[in-house]
Amino acid sequence: MDYETILYEAKDGILTLTLNRPSKLNAFNEQMRREMMDACDRADADDDVKVVIVTGAGRAFCAGADLSSGGKAFDADNRADRASGLNPDGGGRLTLRLYELNKPIIAAINGAAVGVGVTMTLAMDIRLAADVAKFGFVFARRGIVPEACSSYFLPRAVGISQALEWCYSGKVFPAEEAYEGGLVKKPVPKDELLQTARAIARDIADNTAPVSVALVRHMMWRMLAADHPMEAHKIDSRGVYHRGRSADAKEGVESFLEKRPAEFSGKVSTDMPAYFPWWTEREFS
Repeated sequence: MDYETILYEAKDGILTLTLNRPSKLNAFNEQMRREMMDACDRADADDDVKVVIVTGAGRAFCAGADLSSGGKAFDADNRADRASGLNPDGGGRLTLRLYELNKPIIAAINGAAVGVGVTMTLAMDIRLAADVAKFGFVFARRGIVPEACSSYFLPRAVGISQALEWCYSGKVFPAEEAYEGGLVKKPVPKDELLQTARAIARDIADNTAPVSVALVRHMMWRMLAADHPMEAHKIDSRGVYHRGRSADAKEGVESFLEKRPAEFSGKVSTDMPAYFPWWTEREFS
């Protein structure tokens, strides 16, 4: 797929996806959804990609849904797929694909992140923010409700009280408040944002086993919904058993003892353990 609304730049194990509609403040539309989901598929299939960073071009990260169609922007009856009987939330489809990603993903929020511009980041693993960034769960002020699976992700990220306060008011708030509420790591100067994100990504890409990282990602996220720690014990035990027998585990120990960098050979595309995925398979179209 050729991309028009995003930039796809992979280098030295790090993939940077840039939302690229700067004249529209990177407003989210159906084309961007399709391109982002294709980029996720492409990243998962590429073993050279160890970490993904998502950022925005220009002064915004993503100012929310594209409202250029006016008052009926959120009217499902206007959607091109109405005849099919499908009315899925596009932001939710993207967020679910991000949730299924086999690579760690970092949001480098360089400016305004409002509506779907912030909810799409909730399924990303680490959220960094520039000190000039602003956030808003503005749905009630637009006469709609939170989308992109944020009623699942947001309370888990910041707690139910903070989630409800931000969603009830629909206000736009600064990066410092997002930090205090637990939404992002401590804000950094805008000109240091990508450098900070890449330093985190570099540490992961250079020092860890990709198969282990993929398993860690899914184990952590999916245990958020577990109803008993026994579920974690069961999947931890399977993971330790299968990974303990792997060439990566041998290399991890030997490189440590020999005081040298590890060279992990396992590939996410071909070497995930037989029990993966252990949850109910979901399909994306």
